[in-house]
Amino acid sequence: MIALLVTILLLLLAACALFLLAGRRGDGDSTADRDQLNQAFYHQRMRELEEDEGQGVVAERTEMVRELQETLLLDIPEAPSPVTRQVSRWVLLPGVVILLLVSLGLYSQTGGLQQVLGWQQVKNELPALRAQVMDPQARPLSMEQLARLALGIRSELQTAPDNLENWKMLGRLGMVLNNPDMASQAFRHALQLAPGDFDARLSYAEVQSRSNDPQDNREALMMLEAMAARNPENIQVLGLLAFNAYNQQNYAQATATWQKMLSLLPASDPRVVMIQRSIQQADSASGKEKSHLALTVSLSPEVEKMLPVNGVLYISVTDGISQVPVAVKKIPLSHFPLSLTLDDSNAMMPDRLLSSQHQVQVRVRISRDGSVTRSPGDWYGMSEITPFAGQQQLAVEINRQ
Repeated sequence: MIALLVTILLLLLAACALFLLAGRRGDGDSTADRDQLNQAFYHQRMRELEEDEGQGVVAERTEMVRELQETLLLDIPEAPSPVTRQVSRWVLLPGVVILLLVSLGLYSQTGGLQQVLGWQQVKNELPALRAQVMDPQARPLSMEQLARLALGIRSELQTAPDNLENWKMLGRLGMVLNNPDMASQAFRHALQLAPGDFDARLSYAEVQSRSNDPQDNREALMMLEAMAARNPENIQVLGLLAFNAYNQQNYAQATATWQKMLSLLPASDPRVVMIQRSIQQADSASGKEKSHLALTVSLSPEVEKMLPVNGVLYISVTDGISQVPVAVKKIPLSHFPLSLTLDDSNAMMPDRLLSSQHQVQVRVRISRDGSVTRSPGDWYGMSEITPFAGQQQLAVEINRQ
């Protein structure tokens, strides 16, 4: 920050100095210079003629003097030479003030001064935010504070890129802030510094397992299988392995992994109920349950003209009474009309399956920035509440904003 201010000051001083020098420079022209040179040449030639005459070299001095005078008269400027005046420094002072005001005004509007000051404030707040997030007794940080903490850690990593704990904390913040790219890059840096760090490897595998890119899912699967081979009874590893298999629609492997987790956990463990529901959901997704909802999504002409480049389509199914969805699906924008199918594999919670509903209502929303939360200006469409008997086909047009 100090270096930036010093640079700005030096540039302003240099600009003011150039302005003053340009303003005080004389405004004489080449005409005056030519007149002085002609006169000097004339007097020099007259002295040479006198010397030549004294030595007896020149015999026709009068004729030569007349020729010199004629030459001098022919080269006299038609207009008198302008008088050069020096400009007072006080006359240039308003110009210097205007230069400073315009320069500082433009920088304040386009130079990112507010961002620089905000970044400096975040750096100053970093120790307090770090202490608060590490203290289990302290008040939890808000999402804005977590974002500021992430910015502060990233700034600190610019000067200390080998700080393993900072990379791991930045990765966890990326997961909380729903920024998978930041989380993935941070944990990847952590693994480069410490390839054997179990927490960093497990966290990186979790981020890759939750990615929408199948290649990331396969990378996570390879890592988790290797970790499970070395830690066959680690519940965290097994849980992520089952989650990864389920996301890749490998329901048999997911069910087998969850069954193994049940054999390792005591019956009183609260995770047992959730695992049992996950197994039921996997069985339903594998085809043991035939309930499904066929959906066709179309766009109104107005929406077709305003599709965002990086938009995401969110589809949610409710029972028409509660706002909590019984099934959700997230897909990137593609061609329309779009046809897809939802079933129990898209359930939000294992105890509220699509197959158990007697009526459904579908809401389809285009998120311009990919955020799961609704934002003003998002386009959406909604179906009527429709009876559901296990198999149903609905059409929804996105036409509201």
